Amino acid sequence: MGFPGTWMTESERAVYRVIPKCACSSIGQILYYTDHGHYFDGDIHDAKDGIHKWAFEASQPKIEQRVQDDTFTFTCVRNPWGRVLSSFFDKIAGIQRSGNRYRGNQMTPLMRKYGVDIEGDFDQIKSFRRFLLFARDTIRFRKPMDPDIHWSAVSGHASTLVRGGGKYDIIISTEDFKTGMTEVLKRFEQTHPVDLGKVPRFNESEGHGPKRAHPIEDYFDDLSIHLMHEIYRRDFNLFNYDKHPYSGPPVKEIDLDFVHQKLGK
Repeated sequence: MGFPGTWMTESERAVYRVIPKCACSSIGQILYYTDHGHYFDGDIHDAKDGIHKWAFEASQPKIEQRVQDDTFTFTCVRNPWGRVLSSFFDKIAGIQRSGNRYRGNQMTPLMRKYGVDIEGDFDQIKSFRRFLLFARDTIRFRKPMDPDIHWSAVSGHASTLVRGGGKYDIIISTEDFKTGMTEVLKRFEQTHPVDLGKVPRFNESEGHGPKRAHPIEDYFDDLSIHLMHEIYRRDFNLFNYDKHPYSGPPVKEIDLDFVHQKLGK
């Protein structure tokens, strides 16, 4: 199966498993900077050189070799409550950089079918809860479409590297990003050291959609909490996030041995 979603510095000193909606733009730009001394001009997801990506055929044998050689490897996870909300506001309620809705015209009839209203000053809480039902159906039943990478479980993304024979040296969280990336940058040699205090924002979804108008817990009633537990049970259990709506980091340290054991199955 290889290592889909995996990036590596051009210097081959660090391997990173990309997980959508988990600070991947910032991490990719930081890794790019460590080799080149400047950030990629544009969305790092569009970079065709200067960084290895599994999507590039020429990069695949290099990434595979480095993973087998136990090159420093890491990923970044995110609180399921905040991540699915971010997916809704960015990918469903927002307008993309192209000026169009995400996935063009495909999503609009699906949202109408589920009663998701995203026009004008819409009811954010009502529409989000209906979107969550849609997200559950895509993940559990693959209907009315396959699950999208932006709201499919973090554990599913992270598992591909482990099932391919790799392992993580560290897993950081977006909620404690600076602390986590400080530890990451200590673990491999950088041609151009990064000052995390001076890293600009690289949130490509910023400004795409309406701002969240309510505290995170207001979006989840009893039914939506149940749906979250159904959809993201492995994420809560593996990465130690609180099973009640909140925006904080893991409530205890992530156990890498436990993660590798569960993701390898």
